Amino acid sequence: MKSPGLFITLEGIDGSGKSTHQRLLVNHLRALGYRVCATREPGGTAMGEQIRRLFFLPSRGQRSRLSSKRHPLTELALMYAARAQHLDEVIRPALSRGEVVVSDRFNDASRAYQGYGRKLGIRTVESLDRIICGRTQPDLTILLDVDPRKAFTRVRRRAARGNRRIGIFEAQGLNFQSLVRAGYLAIARRDPRRVKVVHAGGPAAQVQAKIRRLVDRLLPRHKGR
Repeated sequence: MKSPGLFITLEGIDGSGKSTHQRLLVNHLRALGYRVCATREPGGTAMGEQIRRLFFLPSRGQRSRLSSKRHPLTELALMYAARAQHLDEVIRPALSRGEVVVSDRFNDASRAYQGYGRKLGIRTVESLDRIICGRTQPDLTILLDVDPRKAFTRVRRRAARGNRRIGIFEAQGLNFQSLVRAGYLAIARRDPRRVKVVHAGGPAAQVQAKIRRLVDRLLPRHKGR
């Protein structure tokens, strides 16, 4: 039986603007009177935030050692461990209450980063996804697509301003981010009804306007106000 809520995810490579556009979209939905649950992955729960910290390390040396030793399957298992808790504690309860859930990343991130970027393959990721996520899948996924060079420049500037630490994935460089981007675009081609590509290289206001048009088309089917 379909949940009364609405599940929207924002995806894209590091530096594509997901966090900014999640915040702007959540403000838009709340202004329209919708009950919104804003969350993120990995994270969203106490356990998920602990797992998230494994991927955002303060020391370059630490980052290099962990990145070289960590098996891709370990990485995938950690992500789905966080996701299982996230679904149980946050996403499914919010959807059952009829809320609009807006998540900064969800299972497409595992397909793109571990399936394509780490070269585990889509089948490996989706076999785990069927067990953990089951029928709880996004109604709409906004893929913020940006050139990896532009995104990498954003990441470095953000780190230089001291707003955040560089993550393990961001530290992999342009070749890795290009693989992930190609993975995301392949996902969008495979599921065009759900995954909508928004070119995110322009001004934030223009990008957000495109996102809101896509989301607003979906809202009449949802009564959670």
